[in-house]
Amino acid sequence: MAERFIHLSKWLWGPQKSQSWEYFRMAITVAELVAEPQLGLTLLAGSKGRDNRITWAHTSDLPRLWEWITGGELMMTNGMSIPADAAGQVALAEALVDSGASALAIGEKMHAPELMPEFLAACDQLPLPLINIPYPLPFIAIARSVAESTLLEESRRLRQTARVYDLLRTAGTSEDHWQSLVQRLATELDADLFVVDRRCLHPWHPEGRPLPAFLADAWAPLSGQASLAGKNFQWHRVRGRHVLTMDVPTHANALLVVLPNSEPHPDAVVLLHAATVLGLQLSRIVLSLESQHRLAGEFLLQAIDGRLGTAETESRLAAFKVPAQHFVVVSIAADDGEGLANVHIDLWRHGLSAACLRRFNTLHVVVAAGVADDILLHCAGPGMRIGISSPASATGIQRALQESLWALGSAKGNALNVARYAEGPSWLGLTSFEEGTALVKRLLGPIFAYEQSQKGDLIVTLRTYLDAQRSWQKTAAALFTHRQTVIYRIRKISELTGLDMTETSSLAQLWFALQIHDALDA
Repeated sequence: MAERFIHLSKWLWGPQKSQSWEYFRMAITVAELVAEPQLGLTLLAGSKGRDNRITWAHTSDLPRLWEWITGGELMMTNGMSIPADAAGQVALAEALVDSGASALAIGEKMHAPELMPEFLAACDQLPLPLINIPYPLPFIAIARSVAESTLLEESRRLRQTARVYDLLRTAGTSEDHWQSLVQRLATELDADLFVVDRRCLHPWHPEGRPLPAFLADAWAPLSGQASLAGKNFQWHRVRGRHVLTMDVPTHANALLVVLPNSEPHPDAVVLLHAATVLGLQLSRIVLSLESQHRLAGEFLLQAIDGRLGTAETESRLAAFKVPAQHFVVVSIAADDGEGLANVHIDLWRHGLSAACLRRFNTLHVVVAAGVADDILLHCAGPGMRIGISSPASATGIQRALQESLWALGSAKGNALNVARYAEGPSWLGLTSFEEGTALVKRLLGPIFAYEQSQKGDLIVTLRTYLDAQRSWQKTAAALFTHRQTVIYRIRKISELTGLDMTETSSLAQLWFALQIHDALDA
């Protein structure tokens, strides 16, 4: 205990060198705890781990003890958590070590089964110190001894936490400061830090460091699964190294991966504060991105409506880092438009500069022409349909939008994830949006012209009539109108188009025209 007071005084009032290491030198070791005479503890196995530092003592009799480890704990149990068979006992010891437990203590004369020789041998090999708690010593006595030894460490933790938050104050709001903040936190914690997307393990920030190869290879088959997303704070052991994964607050798919550079591991509480700091910085960045996203949407709306000249369009595209002479328009459709809410952030995270505009359940994206299909699919997410225009320049942005919508209709009609304009199969027997526009103009043009002058509801009636399988009664019920009104409107459509509405071929032509109109009007 005297040694810990000496180290505390050096840390508080002397030069601050390797503060994380000083902290753990003050934490009580397994050997020191066992040596306290009032407790009467004995070491049954795992003597090579007697120098393990104990940061806290925790009692649990749940079957999966390791799930409650944050690193450095002495786990105490009355034995109900110990499997009866040798294989189960060995697996328990391995899981505790992988999770970062410092030792396991078992109450004597309680509920523990016979400790198998294989279990004792595993504790010696790992090593996992195995402590016998004499009956009837209360567990609280052990917990009190550990707690008293750590009271003096709270000052160190508080000061390190203050330094962690000060890094956020000095980081700045620019996204360019992200990696600098991560590196300074890594230095403070004496660990390598990585912030990745749990769904794909790519860096969350375009300037972020990728995971080391050994981690990426080990976790690639598990990306997005519960093993990486199930717990907020979890230690793993991957190829002989302890690795911590923890959630970054307020960002659902952001995962902080911590690789300690030395033993012992960084303090668990300080790590939680570090994750909070990273979450706050990510929120700053996302707020800036949302501001740019709003400006990009306003620009695209003006450009698509033809309210901007060529020079202005080129200038604005350049401001969003999109090449004005060689871009494509990408139209992404979802059943629920909310699923498109973060696509612009995912594009940015993967290093793609883009301008986006969302209209109902379709997102229109202007991005460099070299974008790969797999990146678009990855950023859009599962279940999306994507249509891509041919390469265009600022003068052709409106045509590019029509091409992307035509390609999107082709993707839907041919059950494709991605369709590029003028590539792949035709849609409804047509190969270009000009052909589709001509068909719409020829068949539906007279109806639109009549509606503008007479304020009728012919198009809505036609669409409902076809969806209702040509039932007068169902159409009338859906439109809340009289059956005779529906009959009159269908006859008016026949008169305007010159088509016989009793012929299946006529109805098929009108259905095709409606599909094309809906796609190009998105």
